[in-house]
Amino acid sequence: MGNASSMLTQYDIEEVQQHFSQQEIVSLYERFCQLDRNNGGFISAEEFLSVPEFAVNPLSQRLLRMVDGLNFKEFVAFLSAFSPHATLHQKIEFIFKVYDSDGNGKVTFTDMLDVLRDLTGTFISEKQREQVLTDVLDEAGYTKDSLMILSDFVKILGNSGLKMEVEVPVD
Repeated sequence: MGNASSMLTQYDIEEVQQHFSQQEIVSLYERFCQLDRNNGGFISAEEFLSVPEFAVNPLSQRLLRMVDGLNFKEFVAFLSAFSPHATLHQKIEFIFKVYDSDGNGKVTFTDMLDVLRDLTGTFISEKQREQVLTDVLDEAGYTKDSLMILSDFVKILGNSGLKMEVEVPVD
């Protein structure tokens, strides 16, 4: 692994240093190189699934469309939403992308229901899911027919005290 970090240039570090320290970036680069088993310079969906925490995440299939084929800089950008230095807006934007599975910039009731289904599995019925989601939307001033855009997510989650952080282990 010492080889991997020696291939990381100071320029590379400076380009991605907005959310992580130099030491964290070196650790992320080493992890990136571990995941990039074929040394192609990017991580495939299959390689991401080799991370147990990722594979068992109920949203892993949604996340896979966001991570398949990332190079190192894109990998760091993806992880930056989990940095303590990321703004609330950056975190909400990440969440919005998880919900916006077709990438059209709009989230429908069905999109939200699909995420809720992924998160709850068989623990609650479809009818209960729909009721919970309808109630949440109603409380936020939206209906089942509302098409939500990023600014709607910002409006709803902007005062939520959202915590989305992962500590980067540094050797």
